Amino acid sequence: MRHKKSGRKLNRNASHRKAMFANMVSAIVRYEMIQTTDAKAKELRRFADKMITLGKKDTLHARRKAFSILRDKELVAKVFNDLAKREEIASRQGGYTRIIKLGNRAQDNAPISRISWVGATLENTEKYRYTKEVLAAKFEEENAE
Repeated sequence: MRHKKSGRKLNRNASHRKAMFANMVSAIVRYEMIQTTDAKAKELRRFADKMITLGKKDTLHARRKAFSILRDKELVAKVFNDLAKREEIASRQGGYTRIIKLGNRAQDNAPISRISWVGATLENTEKYRYTKEVLAAKFEEENAE
């Protein structure tokens, strides 16, 4: 029986799970919005909210703990200097992420969700989600019309 065992296994061993969630937390910090399955999104909430909690503490120890998960100085700086200080996030006691169910994936019919920070929309995260070349092409296309 699984009494007092928290977290989902997701058919992965412990090291794979740890690496996967570290990569997913890095992705949500970098792009501010990612799509994944419902189960992974619900489990990712725990790690993403922990990053913001560390960012709100803003101590050397908190920065080092964040770096141990994110493995990138730029992302750690973004959490501590940008995300944790945003008005929508800084005024909350918890629940810094939002999960929106999108339907089912075409290939295997798995339920898909979009997880993002509270206050993030498709419009204001566009610069993070696309490369500079794609944004430049889109800008030229809009000006041509």
